[in-house]
Amino acid sequence: MPDGKPITVLLADDHPVVREGLIAMLESADGITVVGEAGSGEEAIVQAEALRPDIILLDLRMGGMDGVSATEHIRRRLPASKVVIVTTYEDDADILRAVEAGAAGYLLKGSSRQELIGAVQSAARGETVLTPSLAGKLFRARGTRPSPLSERECEVLRLVGRGLTNAEIGERLFLSEATVKTYLLRSFKKLGVSDRTAAVMTALERGLLS
Repeated sequence: MPDGKPITVLLADDHPVVREGLIAMLESADGITVVGEAGSGEEAIVQAEALRPDIILLDLRMGGMDGVSATEHIRRRLPASKVVIVTTYEDDADILRAVEAGAAGYLLKGSSRQELIGAVQSAARGETVLTPSLAGKLFRARGTRPSPLSERECEVLRLVGRGLTNAEIGERLFLSEATVKTYLLRSFKKLGVSDRTAAVMTALERGLLS
């Protein structure tokens, strides 16, 4: 984190053994602290509101409330917390539901320790977290035509996807920070989204940032 504080993580999965394994991997990394765990979507919401973690890792399918429904609740109540779905499922519709619910990313449980840690670190920086092989699935699931983004708008979104701030993007492209913000707002309108993460993920799924 920018202020040097550890990244706080809440993990929700209905399998205790899976939770233990993921927690062990996360806590082996410097700068990441698992502050809580939950076994259901309902419990994840209660824990999230009490702990207010930076990152919430949610299983997609749990008994009772699933990960998508929990994501919707958490994003409404705790907009500063980033939700990343961690699951074994690669179904197109499931991925799309998670993204539309406001998840900052979608990661498969088969990911390596380093990929898991990297995903948490990236999400904490405001980057999009998406297993590369799933981008095509998102495109097929949405089934919409690409929006006509300009090349400059695409350049800005590519850099957003790499985790750069507006100021850093401005330096890279020789633009003022206000101009970068203008390009982003235009992109949001064209893509029908309201934030940076959704803009990058939508542009990726439509093949606009290749």
